[in-house]
Amino acid sequence: MIRFEYIEFLYALLLLPVFMGLHLFVKYWRKNAIQKLGEAHLISKLMPKISSNRPLVKLVIWMLAYVCLVIAIANPQIGSKIEKAKRKGIDLIIALDVSNSMLAQDIKPSRLLASKQAISKLIDKLKGDRIGIIVFAGHAYTQLPITTDYAAAKMFLNTITPDMLPVQGTAIGEAVNLAVKSFGESKHNKAIVVITDGENHEGDALKNVEAAVKEGIKVYTIGMGLAEGAPIPIMKNGKLTGYKKDKSGSIITTKLNVVMLEKIAAIGEGKYIGATNTQVGVNKIYEELDKLEESEFESKTFSDYEDRFQYFLALAVLLLIFEFIIVDRKSKWADKIKLFD
Repeated sequence: MIRFEYIEFLYALLLLPVFMGLHLFVKYWRKNAIQKLGEAHLISKLMPKISSNRPLVKLVIWMLAYVCLVIAIANPQIGSKIEKAKRKGIDLIIALDVSNSMLAQDIKPSRLLASKQAISKLIDKLKGDRIGIIVFAGHAYTQLPITTDYAAAKMFLNTITPDMLPVQGTAIGEAVNLAVKSFGESKHNKAIVVITDGENHEGDALKNVEAAVKEGIKVYTIGMGLAEGAPIPIMKNGKLTGYKKDKSGSIITTKLNVVMLEKIAAIGEGKYIGATNTQVGVNKIYEELDKLEESEFESKTFSDYEDRFQYFLALAVLLLIFEFIIVDRKSKWADKIKLFD
């Protein structure tokens, strides 16, 4: 298995198109400057040693060296030792509502951000359990297949935004159905935690929950929102620009659908937890999940990783040396081996 110790440094590779663009700009500028001196065929006779291809060759070599240097800084590592370990735990899937109503700020900092923070805390509590993440609005999608990689779970959690799903709504039933399929043929005890405000729910959620229970899956719900509700903010570049309005121009207030979420939890043989401004309810949910009987399963993990940055660093140095010895002007030795024009 290959991983990067400092994966954030790979964003520096996005500068490659910028370097190419600067090269093309300089080439265009030089061409125009030379044209002002006279006709091209006469200028070429006056400057016989000028190479048209070498600057591009030097740029390509320099960019390859840059790529190798960035990869070296990110420090690629290879898992060199695989350990098989027996783990005990349950299979858990979080179904998170990412519809626009989850942007309401009656739960601070917002329903969605508070939910993500709560899920992150729940992940920290897990020991040996497998977790998956499903996001839903008008439709449901798998954000993270079920795994024991808690670091990956947190990484995928951080990327969740309402913009990732184009169709609005609250398809709780579809999310539950997708979660049931995501468990696969697993023999472990299973649970689904639905985190939503429950507003504008679509489809027959209760029937899908009944079907999940028949498969031996318990369904828990966490209600995000307060009784008085809140307007749905419109954000642009991280700043509040207004609130969503209906056709008559009145500001839309989104409210928590407690009745619906309590029914889902009751039918799902789970429990309903209502969030407040200080607690989302993750501790109570964890206590409930902890009561489920844990199953033992085998897990493969890489216990030792070896650094491989030195190979890319050495290659970067060699490329830079090669780029340095290539001059922009034509030379006798280069003409003999015919590498450049």
